[in-house]
Amino acid sequence: MNATGFEPAPDQDPDTASAPGRIVLLTTSHRVAPGLLSWPAWQALHAADRVLCADGAHPQLPYLREAGIQVDETSPTAEELVAVCVGGHTVVVVATGEGEPVLTDGLARLAGSGRVQMPELELLPASYDLPGARLLDLVQVMDRIRAECPWSSQQTHKGLAKYGIEEAYELVEAIEEGDRDELREELGDVLLQVIFHSRIAEDDPDTPFSIDDVAGGIVAKLIHRHPHVFGDETATTPEEVKAHWLRTKAIEKQRTSVTEGIPLGQPGLALAAKLASRVRTAGLDVPVPHGEGIGYELLALAARAGAEGTDPETALRAAARAYRDAIREVEG
Repeated sequence: MNATGFEPAPDQDPDTASAPGRIVLLTTSHRVAPGLLSWPAWQALHAADRVLCADGAHPQLPYLREAGIQVDETSPTAEELVAVCVGGHTVVVVATGEGEPVLTDGLARLAGSGRVQMPELELLPASYDLPGARLLDLVQVMDRIRAECPWSSQQTHKGLAKYGIEEAYELVEAIEEGDRDELREELGDVLLQVIFHSRIAEDDPDTPFSIDDVAGGIVAKLIHRHPHVFGDETATTPEEVKAHWLRTKAIEKQRTSVTEGIPLGQPGLALAAKLASRVRTAGLDVPVPHGEGIGYELLALAARAGAEGTDPETALRAAARAYRDAIREVEG
């Protein structure tokens, strides 16, 4: 046994001594529960002559050993690994989280030298990230920031409220400008607000909840409000889908007024449009009140825009951007 603790293969039969063998680099995702490996990965592990892992605390090791696979905790050099494959042996290297860059670089140098008969090299992903798996990274990063950052650890829901509004407006701007890179970034900033508030909520002494509770709640709501997807209802047009949504929502909320649930703190134009939309949806006959001043004129315009299928906030922002461009043109 050499200084690395890696014991090379014993002398081989002369007929097979020159066979170069095979090296399988087995990679796994930390976002998937350990032990949940692909069938080709399990086949490679059971068929291997040696299974090696440099990290004795690798989360996969207990499950591999439970499956009857002997794993040697060692970190051979590229030369040592190539030598142990001679004779047609297969060695599986269970990669650490960093992906074994020292070993793979060493193998690449040996292959490039042309002086060594290289074994067959295979990269075998044993587990794959599911869609949305990177959200687990975000939760972990946020948890550490909340625990270790002097600023983040002191934040409250109320203290962060203004950032939620700002990020929402920046998202809307990115959508309206059509900038895809900016849209991706702003979506991330909005997502951060959700994760941050959820992490703060975990620390509440009376009614704590987590991001899993938040996600579970919206999943249940979406399934319940889409009976045409997850149930026996039928909807073939957007209008029928909207009718399902409104009917289910009305049963859930049991509101006594169509105005319930409309945030009065939103911008005035959006507030006026939302009130008019609720009136139309409910089929109520409530004329827009008339009065003196620009406020009533704006209210009437907002109601008219909604009736014509136009969002007054979006329309006004588009006009404002045109006005901005005109100002810049005059400024030269």
